[in-house]
Amino acid sequence: MTEPTTATALSDLSADELESFLENQRTAYAELQGRGLKLDLTRGKPSVAQLDLCNELLGLPKGHLDAGGTDVRNYGGLSGITELREMFADLLWVETEQVVAGGNSSLTMMHDCLVQLLLHGAPDSPRPWSQEERVRFICPVPGYDRHFTMLASYGIEMLTVPMHEDGPDVAAVRELVKDPAVKGMWIVPTYANPSGSTCSQEVASALASMETAAPDFRIFWDNAYAFHHLTEDEAKSADILTLASGSGHPDRPIMFASTSKITFAGSGVAFLAASKANVDWYLGHQQFASIGPDKVNQLRHAQFFGSAEGVRAHMARHREILAPKFAAVDEALTSALEGRAVATWSKPSGGYFVNLDVLDGTATRVVELAKAAGIALTPAGASFPHGHDPRDRNIRLAPSFPVLDEVRTAMAGVATCVLLAAAETLSGVQG
Repeated sequence: MTEPTTATALSDLSADELESFLENQRTAYAELQGRGLKLDLTRGKPSVAQLDLCNELLGLPKGHLDAGGTDVRNYGGLSGITELREMFADLLWVETEQVVAGGNSSLTMMHDCLVQLLLHGAPDSPRPWSQEERVRFICPVPGYDRHFTMLASYGIEMLTVPMHEDGPDVAAVRELVKDPAVKGMWIVPTYANPSGSTCSQEVASALASMETAAPDFRIFWDNAYAFHHLTEDEAKSADILTLASGSGHPDRPIMFASTSKITFAGSGVAFLAASKANVDWYLGHQQFASIGPDKVNQLRHAQFFGSAEGVRAHMARHREILAPKFAAVDEALTSALEGRAVATWSKPSGGYFVNLDVLDGTATRVVELAKAAGIALTPAGASFPHGHDPRDRNIRLAPSFPVLDEVRTAMAGVATCVLLAAAETLSGVQG
């Protein structure tokens, strides 16, 4: 018996049909292995073409004085140069005095904040977090693996809540914050990693205003993809600082952003935005760790962009490179998997990732099959704390780095692996 010519759900196939389908997928997989591929979709790195958009930076800055006449080659200016802070204050919908322009990594700023909270507590903390009996963090899932590994490195307990299309599950969060040990939560609010979802104004308002048992509860608002649109219908990030201030919790959110996927990934500028009390708290501790950020690099970026509108125009050029790759992911998965009832995937309008959910219990097998065929994927479960997806179904796809033809090839290969793993499981066959 041959494989059906129409896309039938694998669970609807007869035993004979499923056996035939499995054999066909084994053949397709053998052919895939025979191609000798070496493709990497493990992390959301900018492609060479995207980095080339920024080569003008290599000839900047012109001169060494910022707009206020300060020599950027020298020490000082812990909060960063004013013109770049003004530019990103406009983009992030905050006031300039609420913005700190730092080094090249927003992850470093997040880590600094977490460590200072553990060592010293926040301005509204009754004691340093490390002196609490335990510290717990809310983690929307699927989420960003580096957020989770940071918490794990300090022994902070992670409590998961579902990440919906409009943001974290508010009812679940509201229940968890009744515990005074719950000191904070992560969120990637715009084009979330990896789901691509965007936190709605209503969800953001609820998070900003809800009562929490911990008086020093913090939201780490990682706005990494606020400007990374894949369509002309650009999602607008919720104005979390204004919402929090208006609800009587001005110090609750600490926002982070960077140019890491806007200019050079390893040589960008990171930003922190928060209430005046939080900014003073952050800089008050930072003064013992730094005599100022790389202001030469900050001036370079200020001259390269020119204005907030210059950043927006630059991101439109990124979109021209990235959007076809994300379309190719959807085309490949739709062509091979639609109707088979073995996978669902996101169709993001921004960000750097596609969230792929496969048949329960098969994600690890899919990643193993892909690796053996020369296609490197992020480990299954990486988008969950401690790398443990209880359903073993989630895979994060990162199509930004390979060239377009490689994305097409890789995703067709991934689809083959998804079908083979599903057919093995439904047939009761060990892979």
